[in-house]
Amino acid sequence: MKRWMLLGLALLAATVQALETGERLAPWTLSDQFDQPYTLDDQLHVLLVARSMEGAKLLGAALEGRPKGYLEARQALFVADISRMPSLIGKLFAIPAMRDYSYRVLLDREAQVVPQYAAPQEGVLWLQLEKGVLRERKVFTDSAALRAALEQVAP
Repeated sequence: MKRWMLLGLALLAATVQALETGERLAPWTLSDQFDQPYTLDDQLHVLLVARSMEGAKLLGAALEGRPKGYLEARQALFVADISRMPSLIGKLFAIPAMRDYSYRVLLDREAQVVPQYAAPQEGVLWLQLEKGVLRERKVFTDSAALRAALEQVAP
């Protein structure tokens, strides 16, 4: 019995491993704050991922004063894990508030996408992509540093 439990735990741990540099991102589709779907494609260069409200606020601070379409012009998108948010709070307050943002927020409501990238609880995970393949991963915990990195991405 112990062997089966250990084998099960080992298999579970293997499925939770972070995406490694050089690996292709698995395709997925998520809806944004306007319920518009987006399917991951090879055109995306930067995927920004947050698992917490603190991470989302960090990105918001980094994008403060930036025009609508700023991320999209840099072929970048933001995915927020909102799976732990109570659905009533999301429907009545959080998602309607996101509609005022100047950038698109892809909502991972069921924690289907974010866990495969092993994003930290705090900060924003930056995945640098090339034709759907991970080239680099960084973690930002400072909005000024994140803003500076975004400025380096050519529109």
